[in-house]
Amino acid sequence: MPAKRTGSGQPSKTLALLWGMTPQSAPRKGPARSLTVEQIVQAALELADDLGIDAVTMRAVANRVGVSAMSIYTYIPGKPELLDLMVDTLYAGLPRASWGNDSWRDRAQQVAESNRELLRQHPWMTEIAALSRPPLGPGVMAKYEHELAVFDTTDLSDTDIDAALSYLLGFVQSHCRSARDAERATTDSAMTDAQWWETNQSLLAEAVDPEKFPRAVRIGAAAGAEQDSAWNPDRAWRFGLDRTLDGLAALIDALPER
Repeated sequence: MPAKRTGSGQPSKTLALLWGMTPQSAPRKGPARSLTVEQIVQAALELADDLGIDAVTMRAVANRVGVSAMSIYTYIPGKPELLDLMVDTLYAGLPRASWGNDSWRDRAQQVAESNRELLRQHPWMTEIAALSRPPLGPGVMAKYEHELAVFDTTDLSDTDIDAALSYLLGFVQSHCRSARDAERATTDSAMTDAQWWETNQSLLAEAVDPEKFPRAVRIGAAAGAEQDSAWNPDRAWRFGLDRTLDGLAALIDALPER
């Protein structure tokens, strides 16, 4: 079964590749290597961005970089390890500006927006980047170190800081996965959300009894009319991020000062 999530490869091989611990100077039979692991990862990223993550196979990547299907395995042992390298590379490229005197809430909002933008640019990541098993490479560690500093000005315990960051990133990932599904629905149906809502709203008015479903009819119609759809990703983002930050604020504000 093809790899679909980060963290599914062999840990020793994955970590060696992520941290550049493979012995480059070891004697090796055959011609000298013409590629680097970085070039292969970049080719895989381009494939994923152009055609989707399902298009990323070891054979397809080999074709992209101009080597045989078998020789690609001398660089990277398989797709599970390749997925980890791809995600870690993108995480390494996330902007990490100095926080300065920003409040924890401003920092958290910047982290959320930065992660959202990454997932919008590479939507296939919502399908494979598992929060529970991230690739433990330099990109992930630099991202984690930077984002933990969101809560430096709070009195949260270390374990609560980790949980708060996971809570924030979980919202971002969930939202982006929903936005990705909405985009796919538009593509698959060849109909925008506004067109879909306009078509279904008139049918619902005839089919649904407002006396039996008073809230669903009233509130659904109001939301649909305001958003031109049953769900608006930008409005859902603003509302959801504010409520996520409000929840963290309730925890942080209730803490006794150390």
